Amino acid sequence: MENVDYKGEKKKPEINPKQGIHSKTIRAGKRTYFFDVKSTRNDEYYLTITESKKKFGEDGNFRYEKHKLFLYPEDFEKFSETLEDVIGYIHENQPEIKADEPDVTSKAVEENKVEEQEEISVESAAVADKNFSDLEFDDI
Repeated sequence: MENVDYKGEKKKPEINPKQGIHSKTIRAGKRTYFFDVKSTRNDEYYLTITESKKKFGEDGNFRYEKHKLFLYPEDFEKFSETLEDVIGYIHENQPEIKADEPDVTSKAVEENKVEEQEEISVESAAVADKNFSDLEFDDI
C-alpha cells in the first residue's frame, strides 16, 4: 500500500534518523572504523565516524569501546582539506619503514591473530574444565 497524506499526495517513506543510509567499514588491526551517512528529521545528511575497539576485562569477558565523531556538510571541505594536510605531513616527516620490516598494519593484524588464538585456547580450556570432572581412582 502506498504511503499517501490526507491531500492524496505521495509521501516519502520515513527514515529513522538513527538508521544508516550508506555505510563503509574499515578493519585495521584491533580497530574497526565505521563511516555511516545518516539523515536528520529534516532530511539533511551528516556523517558519523565511529572507532570501535574490542577490550577484554579481568573476568575474561569483552566489551567494545567506541568513539564517535559527527561531521556535518558545512564542515566537509575544511575537514577534508585538514585531514589531507596532516596525513601529508605524516608521510613527509615520519621515518621511512625499511623494506625488510613488515609494515605496522601487517604487524597489528598478526598480533590480533595471535591474541584471537590465545583467546580460543583459554575458552577451550574453560569449556573442557566445565565438561569434565577430576576423578581419582584408588588402586585395585
